[in-house]
Amino acid sequence: MKLYRFVTGPDDEVFCMRVSKSLNDGWQLHGSPTITFNGKTPIAGQALVKDVPDEEFHDGINLRSY
Repeated sequence: MKLYRFVTGPDDEVFCMRVSKSLNDGWQLHGSPTITFNGKTPIAGQALVKDVPDEEFHDGINLRSY
């Protein structure tokens, strides 16, 4: 099964740690990061993908559990 998620948040250490934790949990970067500005704070985003062998995709998958 292939999984996809898009992590977003203020461009700060917390966002970087969330992406770093995901990378260490087996997720891979998918494409370039994005950044926008909401009028007060830069907001970053990064797409992540993960292959999970021997599991079938189904509705209701909790992406945080992978």
